[in-house]
Amino acid sequence: MASKQVTVLARFKAKPGMEEKAKQAILACVAPTRAEAGCINYDLHQDPNDKAVFILYENWASKEILDQHLETPHLVGLKAQSDELFAEPLDITLLEMIS
Repeated sequence: MASKQVTVLARFKAKPGMEEKAKQAILACVAPTRAEAGCINYDLHQDPNDKAVFILYENWASKEILDQHLETPHLVGLKAQSDELFAEPLDITLLEMIS
C-alpha cells in the first residue's frame, strides 16, 4: 500500500520578549527543510493579532518522510532551544490528506 501525503500544523508560542528570537530560530529551519526530499511545502505564518504565535503549515509525501525530517539537525537544534524560546509545549496536529 502506498503511503499517503500528510499535513502538519505546528503551533509555537514564544515567551514574552522572545518573539523575534523565536521567529528567527524557526525561520532558520525553513530553507533546509524545503530542500529535504519529500517536503512538498513548509510555510511559516505569524498570528497578526498575537505576534507570539507562529504556525508552520507543512505537507509531506508520507509519514515516513516526516519522521525522518523530525530527526534532522536543524529540527533537533530548534527543539534544543524550546525551553528558552517558547512559553508552551509545541502543539502538533497531524492530518492525512484524503482528497
